[in-house]
Parts: sequence; structure tokens; C-alpha cells
Amino acid sequence: MAMTTTTSTTLIIGGELGLCFNPNNNDDRRHGSLFFLFLSADRSSSPPPPPPHHRSLLLLCPPRLIIIRPTNEDALSSPSASLTCTTALLPPSRGRPRMDVTRKEALWINNNRFNPHWVRARLPVKLQFQQRKPSAFSTPRGSGHVGRLVRMEQVWQEFFSDPSQWWDNRLTKKSPKHPDFKHRGTLESLWVDGWLNPPWVKEKMASMTLGHTKSGDGLRSRVPDSFCNGDKLSKLCEEGRLKEALHMLKLMVQQTTEPPIHSYVCLLKGCSRRKALAEGKQVHALIVQSVLDSNIFLANTLVHMYSKCGSLLHAHKVFSNMPQHNVYSWTAIISAYADSGEVEEAVNLFQKMQETGLAPDKVLFVVVLKACASLAGLEQGRQLHSEIIKRGFQSDVVVGSTLVNMYAKCGCTQDARELFDNMSERNVVSWNAMIVGYAQNGLGKEALALYEQMKQEGMQPNNVTFVLLLKACASLAALEQGKQLHSEIIKKGFQSDLVVCSTLVDMYAKCGCTEDARELFDNMSERNVVSWNAMIVGYVQNGLGKEALALYEQMKQEGMQPNNVTFVLLLKACANLAALEQGKQLHSEIIKRGFQSDVVVGNTLVDMYAKCGCTEDARELFDNMSERDVVSWNAMIAGYAQNGLGKEALALFEQMQGEGTKPDEVTYISVLSACAHSGLVDQGRYVFDSMCKNHGVTPTKKHYACMGDLLGRAGCLADAELFINKMPIQPHSVVWMTLLGAARNHGHVEIGRRAFDHVVKLEPKNAAPYVLLSNIYAAAGMKDELAKVRNEMKEAGVKKVPGCSWIEVDNQLHALL
Repeated sequence: MAMTTTTSTTLIIGGELGLCFNPNNNDDRRHGSLFFLFLSADRSSSPPPPPPHHRSLLLLCPPRLIIIRPTNEDALSSPSASLTCTTALLPPSRGRPRMDVTRKEALWINNNRFNPHWVRARLPVKLQFQQRKPSAFSTPRGSGHVGRLVRMEQVWQEFFSDPSQWWDNRLTKKSPKHPDFKHRGTLESLWVDGWLNPPWVKEKMASMTLGHTKSGDGLRSRVPDSFCNGDKLSKLCEEGRLKEALHMLKLMVQQTTEPPIHSYVCLLKGCSRRKALAEGKQVHALIVQSVLDSNIFLANTLVHMYSKCGSLLHAHKVFSNMPQHNVYSWTAIISAYADSGEVEEAVNLFQKMQETGLAPDKVLFVVVLKACASLAGLEQGRQLHSEIIKRGFQSDVVVGSTLVNMYAKCGCTQDARELFDNMSERNVVSWNAMIVGYAQNGLGKEALALYEQMKQEGMQPNNVTFVLLLKACASLAALEQGKQLHSEIIKKGFQSDLVVCSTLVDMYAKCGCTEDARELFDNMSERNVVSWNAMIVGYVQNGLGKEALALYEQMKQEGMQPNNVTFVLLLKACANLAALEQGKQLHSEIIKRGFQSDVVVGNTLVDMYAKCGCTEDARELFDNMSERDVVSWNAMIAGYAQNGLGKEALALFEQMQGEGTKPDEVTYISVLSACAHSGLVDQGRYVFDSMCKNHGVTPTKKHYACMGDLLGRAGCLADAELFINKMPIQPHSVVWMTLLGAARNHGHVEIGRRAFDHVVKLEPKNAAPYVLLSNIYAAAGMKDELAKVRNEMKEAGVKKVPGCSWIEVDNQLHALL
């Protein structure tokens, strides 16, 4: 607010005298005081003391204002006397308070902007103004330049037009009396929190780069506290103290000038990082109250905040209510949908944006390409590739890396590699994108070969590179390459990286080296739940369920909280061991920790109960699930199949289709297996035929193996052999093993011998076919042939691994070798 004069107001109010309060303290430049001096009717220079029958109210409004006012309501209705209300503004050095004009803490009788309508009715008086001499108020602080009235609006405009002409004294001044800025030529002074400053100064100063002053530790900049509340707010947001930052923002809103936009943005970003939706909504409310909701920059930040907090509905509402959109607005809402898993809607929004005529930038292309990769939308990805070339973004390394990732995730590894080889610039992200493309498509050898090329070209790998390569080694069971990577990880200094170490544990475990994995696990300086899960899954996959359960007990003793993945792995271990009691204990812990509504955990519980023979408990759990997917149906159908309940499996299969759940490949494997175990040949044939004709599911090797097992178990060995020979795909060893097992069960020597020959060609080191054929010859009394098979087994160097059975006694598992 620009002020050129200071006035004295005479007011006819009534009452004999007014109230005077003098705090009698020096007020610094940050904490001004509002001082109303009510003089008596004779206008004496000093007011008399208030009589005891007059009540007064002292309102302390920290940290700035002290407001003194009479509380006698009769004073406003009795016009029998006149009082003079004088505003006093004197420097703190004289021991008197100064006035700090703040709209919510000070009153002006003639201020139409803030006065209620009833004020004029209650005060039907005439206002008289007396102009003070300007000589006493030449500057906002009275710093000694007496005789000149500074027009603050003009002076601040001169300052912002060329700040280089002003000295910045804020770091060197020793007293608040000294000015913050001083003009090099005219020596005019400015205080950044002066009460005469125009309202726009605060926002202008907060958004500009302020001057620098030399100090002992070199150049640095500083914004004064009153105008640098934004800096304090930023620090609070970085520290995660959002409630304190929100309180500060509310105080800033209550002041004369609105806080700068960057204060809102800073707090919104803090809410995004902490996923603090409640605090974000409060900031949104303050923005609406400040009539800043139409600001496109703030609206974009709000969309981003709501998306990061998981409230897609609010993000869409903010976007829809924006009066106009720019490319950043579209990027924010498209990213919100993509991050929430609504990738199809994200792609549709991108198409709508193009219809508006806005040109996408490279950031938006990256977002939409990632959405296409998640959808495996190859055609949309190719169209985006064409747009990228048209707009000249193909040489950008980030866009190029995202394109490589998109093609790889869509299964086009050759296109991805061609694009990768033709990139004009590549960074470690580009190499990682190609490596993960190979790994996800089952091309672990190509991923390892690309790493060798990466080293030859001098590109330094990062921790992500090693994680991807270790996963490739785990999928290939390539122990030697994994050990070499382990050595390089130590050389590069990534051995202390938590993610890398957890992946190393997983790699050793999946390669069968559980002892090495456990040694590495025990020596980790830091472990999280992912590390524990990696070791547990290593035990489970290697058939060491007892060790997995023991490790879980150690995990609880060390205070590590399990997650839903932990329980899924442990339930699988119980299912493999048929450890029903321990499975029930885990079920109780799952309920205590609130994971019972997790659909994956629920599916694994159904599978565990079914594999332990408790099909009734499994079905009860299945029926009570709040959410079911196709895996839930498959688990229950497979449970019926494993327990020889073929009719129940078929009935559930019909119910599944009746409720609208589309069966997948695994469903048909479970149904065919149920028919095989129950001898339902005709029903099995019908299901196999309808799989292709009615549901469009192409049979795989596993489906053919199930049909071969179905026919073989029913004694139709000739039909089973004919079915296998007519398969449109090359039969694998499992198919012939099912026929060999059926031949043993039914004592068919010739078909058994032919099936044995096929299995040995495909798996020469497998001992199972030798054992089955030996049993066939032994049952038929063919001792000579039996001796030949055993000699062949010795010559091939094949050894039979001894079997093992588990029994649970008093909640303890015991192995029977």
C-alpha cells in the first residue's frame, strides 16, 4: 500500500474519554505494533488515565500486533462527546511503538473494502482529516533522511527495474535501523518489510533472484525472514513437517499480501513426496480461497499431487475445471492415469490432446511410450515413433531409450536392437533398456553378451545393470557368469547396495547354491524384507520348505515385519510339505496383520488347504473371498483335481463360466487333470475340443500331456500313442513320460519301450524313464531285459536320486528317506 501522507482523524463518538495503552518497549522491524491513541474532547497532548468503571480489552495477536480498543458498547451510541483517534508512527528508538498496517488486525473507519455494512449505520458521524507534516516520515523506518517523503511505489519500481544500482546491506547491517537497500547515487533507503511497501513488493521479491553479499565463507544470498517465509516453508516440506508448513502457509494467507505462488507449489510437492492427501486437500482449499485456482501452473501441480497421492478422481476434477490447458496440463493428467494403471485411458487422453492441436513435447512422448509398453500396444507405439521422427525428437537419448524399452516389452527385440544400434547417443539407461528387454523375453544369453559389448565400448554399468544381469543369470541358472558378476560388483563397490545384494542372494539360490546364498545373506550389513524374501524363496524353490519356515521364525525374532509376499512364499512351503498345522498358524498371522483381503494371499491359502487334503476348508475360504480372479478359480479347480474330485472340478468350471470369468490356459490344464484323475474320458475330450472351438485357447504342450495322461490312465494306450504322434507340435519329454507311466500301470511292454526311447533321446540324464521301464520288465518277468536296462543306466552314468517323504508330528516336520 503506497502512502504519501499520515492523517489524524477526528471522530464524534460519544463517551467522555478513550483508552490509551503504551507498551513502552522497542519494537524491532519484524514485529510492529498498532497503536490507537484516544484523546479526550479537549484534545490534550496526552490522554488521561482511564477511569475504573470503563472496561478495556487487550488482545495480543502474536507475533505482530497489539490491538487496544474500548469494549463499552454504549460508547458507540452516545454522541455526547468527541474523541480524537490519532495514529502514531514513531521510530522504535524513541521508546514508542509504530503502526504496522495489516488488514485483518487494524481498522479504518473509511475503509469500504473490509468494513461490514452495519458500521456506517452504527457510526453516523462526520470525518475530519488533518494532514501531518511530512518531514517526520521521510522513510519507512525514519532512518535519518528528514525532509523528504519517499513515494514507495515509485522507489520500489526503480529498485526492481535495476537492482544493480542498489547496495544490498542485509548481511552486513548490525541493526534493524539500518536500511536493507541503499541507492548508490541518491542514497535513498528501502526496508524489505517496511509498512509503507506496496502489496506487490512481497510477491515480487519472493520470485526474484536477490542480490549477493560477500561474507567470510564466500558468496551467498539471503532473503529476509518476513519475505522469506517461503524458504522456511520449503525447509519444513523437505523435512516432511507438512503440518507445520501448512500452519505457516495459513498464517501467510492471513497477512496483508497473499503468499507467493511458489509457497503453494512447494507445499503441494511436499504432499506429493509424502503421499499426504489430507494436507494436499487443505492446500487446495487455501488456493480456492485465494482465488488462485484458475492459475494454470498451480492447477498442474494439483493434478500431479492428487495423482501421486492415489486420488485419480480429484486429479481428473481439477483438470476438467481448468479454464485452459497447456501441454504440461495434459502431461500431468496423462501421467496420473498411467501411474494409476489406467494406461488405456492415458493413451486415449493423448489422442484427445492431439485433436486440440497442441504439440506434445518429449516428456509427454516418454510418458505415453511407457503406457504403450505396459499395454503391449505395438501399433500405438509405432505411430508414436513416427510422430517422434516428424517432430525431431528421435535423437534425444531419453526418448530413444524409452523407444527401445517399448519395442522390447512388446516382444520385438530385433526392432529394439536395431533402434539401439542406430542411436547417435547412448547412456547407461539405454544399455539397461536393451538388457532388460533381452532378459524379459527369455534371452539371457543375449543380455550377457550385450554386457560384454558394453564393457568394450567403455560404458560404466550401474547398480541397475548388475541387478538385471543377475536376474538373467538366475533365469539361465548360469552360476559361473553369476560368480563373475559378483566379482565385478565387488570391484565396482556395489557390494553394499541393498538391492544388488538381495538379487545376488536370489541368483545363488535359484542356481541351487543355497549354502552360498545363505552365507551371503548372513553377511549382509543391512537387510530388508526383500532380502529375507529372496532367501525364503530360494529355500522353497529348492524343496527346502523346513528351512524356509525356520528362517521365518528367525525373521520374527529380529523384528523384521513380513509382507504379503512373505506369506505367499511360506504358504507354498507348507503346501509342498503338506504341513497343515503350520499353514493354519500362518493363516492366523495373516488375519492379524490384515492380509486376508489380499487376493494373492487368498489364492495361496486356497491352494495350501487343497494340497493338504482339506478341500472343504479350501472351498469355504474360496466362497468367502471378497475378491476373486481367474487364479482363484484355477486354485480351487486344481485342488479338486489333485484330490480326485473330478465331478466337483467340472461343476466349479461351469460355475466359473456362468459368473463371467473367462478361463485361461491354466484353467484347462486343471480341468483336464481332474478328468484324468477321475477317469472322465468323454468329458475330458469335450473340454479339450471346446477349448479351441469355443474359447479360442490354443493348446500347448501341457494340454497335450494332460490329454495323453487322460487316455493313458483310462487304459486307452493305443489311442494315447496315436494322439501323441498326431500332435501339431513336437512332443516334449513330459508327454512321453505320461505314456510311459501309463504303460507301467497297465503292463504294456511294447508301448512302454517306445515311449522310453523317446524320453531318453530328449533327456539322456534323467533316471526316471530307466526306473519305469525296469518296473515294466520286472512286472512282466523279463529278467534279461531288466538287466540290459540297468546296464544301459550304468553306461549312461545316470543315478537315481533317493526319494524323501515328510510327516508332521506335534507341529514338527520329519523327513523319511
